Amino acid sequence: MSFYITTPIYYVNAAPHLGHAYSTIGADILARHHRQRGEDVFFLTGTDEHGEPVAQAAERLGTSPRELADKNSERFRDLVQRINATNDFFIRTSDPEHVAAVQRVVQQIHDNGFVFEGTYEGYYCPRCADFKTDAELIDGNKCPIHLIELEREKEDNWFFKLSAFQEPLEKLYAERRDWVTPESRYNEALSFIKQGLQDISLSRSRISWGVPVPWDESQVIYVWIDALLNYYTALSYARPGEDLTGRYWPARHLIGKDILKFHAVIWPAMLMAAGIEVPKSIFIHGYLLMDEHKMSKSLGNVIDPFEVMDRFGTDTLRYYIFREVRFGNDGSISAAGFEERYNSELANEYGNLASRSLAMIGRYRDGVVPDGSLPEGLAGDLAGVDRRVCERLDAVDISGALDEIWEAVRRLNRFVQDEEPWKLAKDEANAERLDQVLYALAEGLRSVSVLLHPYMPESAGRLLDALGQDDLSIENAALGSVGGGAQVGDLAPLFPRIEAGGEAAA
Repeated sequence: MSFYITTPIYYVNAAPHLGHAYSTIGADILARHHRQRGEDVFFLTGTDEHGEPVAQAAERLGTSPRELADKNSERFRDLVQRINATNDFFIRTSDPEHVAAVQRVVQQIHDNGFVFEGTYEGYYCPRCADFKTDAELIDGNKCPIHLIELEREKEDNWFFKLSAFQEPLEKLYAERRDWVTPESRYNEALSFIKQGLQDISLSRSRISWGVPVPWDESQVIYVWIDALLNYYTALSYARPGEDLTGRYWPARHLIGKDILKFHAVIWPAMLMAAGIEVPKSIFIHGYLLMDEHKMSKSLGNVIDPFEVMDRFGTDTLRYYIFREVRFGNDGSISAAGFEERYNSELANEYGNLASRSLAMIGRYRDGVVPDGSLPEGLAGDLAGVDRRVCERLDAVDISGALDEIWEAVRRLNRFVQDEEPWKLAKDEANAERLDQVLYALAEGLRSVSVLLHPYMPESAGRLLDALGQDDLSIENAALGSVGGGAQVGDLAPLFPRIEAGGEAAA
């Protein structure tokens, strides 16, 4: 079974921030998990490099759009590597292969009769690169995302007959109730469609930084048409000499709610117009908030993910943003929140459990996990955690799956406190019970660490190495699937406690 997962591609008009890491880590968790299930996974991320936002940013900086794109695209690559994302390809919309593929698809849309000449007049947000309807504006003529006043523009260009797909899109939504999730976003997209679709600009005549319209090189393809096609075009050249489209398409998309209209309305219509199958699913997540506003480069309220990772480590970042904010919802984050989750959960609950358990196996059983059976109460409480995690991640409930795992971590901690193996070790008459307890701790840690590996690959991997275990498959995640006999190794503290008051980022 193939599993093709994509992130949005990120504008190169400024450096990456934590919001970009959020989407990419979410996609990486899903990609890693589905690889654990033995699926054929392809994971795509990259940068969106054309259009007015990039051209304007380059002009302000006194550089060319190409130079700015080259510089900032590399910073996004650095972020992808630093957060330990396992993407299979990093696309740039300035790739000549992408440009050629975009022109082929747009030409097909034209040849199929869904393009015409026209004049656009209305409000346009240069930061969103989006034509706004009156219903989308706030406080008269302000962009609801960037809170800037917009001016009316008039421009002759080529149009896409979006209105021709009113009924096909309504039919798609009626037949596939889970095509867009969560349900609130499904309802939002369907409501937009039912208001009546208007034809949209397919090209821009005032901008030169973009993909030339194949039948009219005086204009460039509207940046969103160009950008959306990356999910499809990447498969045609990600591996030299091989077209992966038949193997992986259609895709599953992870996107932020601010680009819902493009992905859940315009994108499927474009694909229908070109005769291409629509995506399998679109999951729409909320915002990471600071000061009750979306984290945004233009608003200046961003946290630098590199600073967070320098202070707390990459695994902490990967853990925190999905533990603190329910994936799919908006949620506030803070440097203090990082510190609290780090000390109370990662250091105390997971790290300390690992250190204590390995130390006791070393002290009481010469470093060899004893053979034993799982205590009935513990086995009952932890039964099916692996299945529930799979079910949650199938629904893209990344935070809910992590909750399931963390409940198991906390149950193991209660088990240690209840059983008090340090007391059992004082009396040889308790040897069998001590074997059972130590085996249960080793096996419990192994099971939760396999499930945690997509979230915290470095830390979970270190613990599994110390337990003498290297099988990351979901089949092997079930509690009790591995017996005793493994030699445990040394393990430095996974999450050394930090002093109170430390700031991760400002």
